[in-house]
Amino acid sequence: MSITLSGQDKSTLRTAAYGAVSLMAAAGVATADSTTVPGAAAGQDRPELQKTIEEMVDSGFVGVSLRVHDERGEWVGSAGAAELGGTAKPPINGHVRIGSNTKTFTATLVLQLVAEGKVGLDVPAADYLPEFGLDRRITVRMLLQHTSGVFNFSGEVYDDGTVVPGIPIPYGTTGQEWVDNRFKSYRPQELVELALSKPARFEPGTGWSYSNTNYVVARLLIEKVTGRTYAEEMQRLILGPLGLSGTVVPDASPEIPEPHAHAYYRYEDAGEQKTVDITRQNPSWISTSGDMISTTQDLHTFISALLGGRLLPAPLLAEMCTPHPTGIPNMDYGLGVFVLTTDDGGTVISHNGAAVGHAALMYSTPDGRKTLTAALNCVDDADLSIAAAFQNAQQRLLNEVFGGGQADPAQPTD
Repeated sequence: MSITLSGQDKSTLRTAAYGAVSLMAAAGVATADSTTVPGAAAGQDRPELQKTIEEMVDSGFVGVSLRVHDERGEWVGSAGAAELGGTAKPPINGHVRIGSNTKTFTATLVLQLVAEGKVGLDVPAADYLPEFGLDRRITVRMLLQHTSGVFNFSGEVYDDGTVVPGIPIPYGTTGQEWVDNRFKSYRPQELVELALSKPARFEPGTGWSYSNTNYVVARLLIEKVTGRTYAEEMQRLILGPLGLSGTVVPDASPEIPEPHAHAYYRYEDAGEQKTVDITRQNPSWISTSGDMISTTQDLHTFISALLGGRLLPAPLLAEMCTPHPTGIPNMDYGLGVFVLTTDDGGTVISHNGAAVGHAALMYSTPDGRKTLTAALNCVDDADLSIAAAFQNAQQRLLNEVFGGGQADPAQPTD
């Protein structure tokens, strides 16, 4: 999640608060079961990268893990701690809630079904899901592109500052309600029905607005046309073929596999500030717009394989990466990916994600040959206090690895 704190600061921050979720992490190295970081991975050969993640910790994060694959090979480093007050670093190739990186997995799955002839990109979504009464102008492409105009079930902030809440979320409130109900289960149908009970943000296809609802509708579409669960299809088409053994589709389970770093949330209770460990939480409130768990190694494998042409036919991969304007400078959106323009005119394909005290970054060149994946852990709060540090951290990493660019200045994640 990246949030600009200049120009439209407060509006953007509120939008991200309703369209997103914040941060935390775990990490990875070349072998999933390794317990010792080799010299090259420990930062000795890339001191600028090690310095960057150490400065990220100094700016307010509990811990950071970074993985870079480029012309110099693989580099992995970590800094900070896996737990508040602890001394152990974030675990090697640990698990992290990846937030809206889930959207890239979901979009890929839908496009694979397009390749199989089961779904049409420009077919009305209502043809597949007639039971919801969706506007027939909304196509499958619009869902993946965030151009459907459908209300965001986690809430909307309009240009005039008007806030229309959705389900209780960790941001923009005192946070107490979310903490007290963080193990509540939501059915995906429930989230979609709530969204459709609210006015659309705009006419289908006439604007762009990040809405988690689009990707929950996509989940239901996947399940309807295949007759299998989202998790089963994800295993069949992506996790199994790529060997992503560290990646989990949790549905409503609050568990996260070991090893992992810890996520925290700070809120006010009766005038007193409290900080609680919220590593265990029921992610069904965000569903397949942001519920998956993975590792930096698996994220690298996934984005490299995707952009390298191993998951989609070339025409569909080109559709996925075709930029659609978002209104944000140097940052467009394809189908489940952000398309960033660097300062020197280059292109970076990206999605970031956050899930309350956990966050994951995923960047790649369009050919999948140079990637950056990272995991972060922090103390999150209702005011997204970590947002400025997060934006700065993203910019630093982009500068170091890709030679500059926009750090997704208003990219919501969950």
